[in-house]
Amino acid sequence: MGLLPGRGRVRVGGLNPDRQPREVRRRVGLLFQDPDDQLFMPTVAEDVAFGPLNLGLSREEAQARVDASLAAVGLEGVGGKLPQHLSLGQRRRAALATVLAMGCETLVLDEPTANLDPRGRRDLLELLASLNGTTLLVATHDLEAVLDLCARTLLLSAGRIVADGPSAELLGDPALMANHGLEVPYRLR
Repeated sequence: MGLLPGRGRVRVGGLNPDRQPREVRRRVGLLFQDPDDQLFMPTVAEDVAFGPLNLGLSREEAQARVDASLAAVGLEGVGGKLPQHLSLGQRRRAALATVLAMGCETLVLDEPTANLDPRGRRDLLELLASLNGTTLLVATHDLEAVLDLCARTLLLSAGRIVADGPSAELLGDPALMANHGLEVPYRLR
């Protein structure tokens, strides 16, 4: 319970996830790699309202969060649409709005730029970079995005942390990158 095998305890903002799971879930939001795995309600607005309503917020408070979250991701006016009628980039931003509506302090992002066209990728990275006061934990192979979003990087290889340090320093190390099947990002060459 709350233990990593042979490694210690997991804490989220000082909380034990086993003892305080509801509070941990309130503080940490997850953006799935595939937004279609995250969006499940008939309309975008219902998807965004789902979390706040389950936190016990009133319909009015939830609607205020829906409006603010959709505006934050540039999707004003699409609340009444079916998620499957949106482009992939729009669905990714709608999924992000569902997380933002929860007021999370930490966002865990699984391959956030996967399958996006260049404009959608740039727009999403700019949006994520603008989330001041929110901790981003990004799992990705897009090392250029890491440079845009993350001051610190943990490099995983074969399920183990093999390096931990400033992103530009770590990702700019040709030997380290080559030893773990990666390449130095273009802008660091």
